[in-house]
Amino acid sequence: MFAMTVATKLMTADELFRMPDDDFHYELVRGGLKKMSPAGERHSRISLEIAMSLRLYARERKLGEAYGADLGFILFRNPDTVREPDASFVRAERVVRTPKYFPGAPDLAVEVMSPDDTWPEVLEKKDEYLRAGTQAVVIVDPPRERVEIHRPSGVTAVDDVLAVDDVVPGWRLRLIDIFA
Repeated sequence: MFAMTVATKLMTADELFRMPDDDFHYELVRGGLKKMSPAGERHSRISLEIAMSLRLYARERKLGEAYGADLGFILFRNPDTVREPDASFVRAERVVRTPKYFPGAPDLAVEVMSPDDTWPEVLEKKDEYLRAGTQAVVIVDPPRERVEIHRPSGVTAVDDVLAVDDVVPGWRLRLIDIFA
C-alpha cells in the first residue's frame, strides 16, 4: 500500500496581506491560514479597554505605540507566522512605520480569550510570542475573570491591578475596570 503525499503551498505574510477583505480576521501559523471568528461583545470591550489604556498612557509619556486588535505582527519567516494580538505595545525605539504588518514581535502582547478559544491554542500563541522576542504576554480569561502575565521566566497571576513595569513602566489597569 502506498501513501500519497499532496503538496500544499504555504502562504506568505505578503500573500495574507493582499487577501481581499471578507469581514474575517486571519492569522498565519507556520504558513497555514487560520480563520478567526468575529469577537463577541465582552471580548471586544475588554480588548478595547486594555488597548485604550495602553495607548493613552504610552502616548502621553512618549514610551512607544499601543495597538488594537487589527495589527498583524510577523513573528517568524519561512514559513511565515503572523499573529494578531487583541492589544499590544511596542517600545518607541522599536516602532516601525509601515503600511503592512509589523516586522517583528510586540514587546507586550495581550490575548483575550474568546469563548471558542482553548487553553492549548492560547498557550501556543503565548509560546510563539515569547520565542519571537515578546517580553510579556498577558492572557485575559473573561469567564473566570482571571489575568496572567507570562514571561520567559515564568507566569504571574494578577490579583487586583495589571502592571507590566518591565515593559511599560508605571502603567496600571485595575481588573475591576477590565471586567466591568
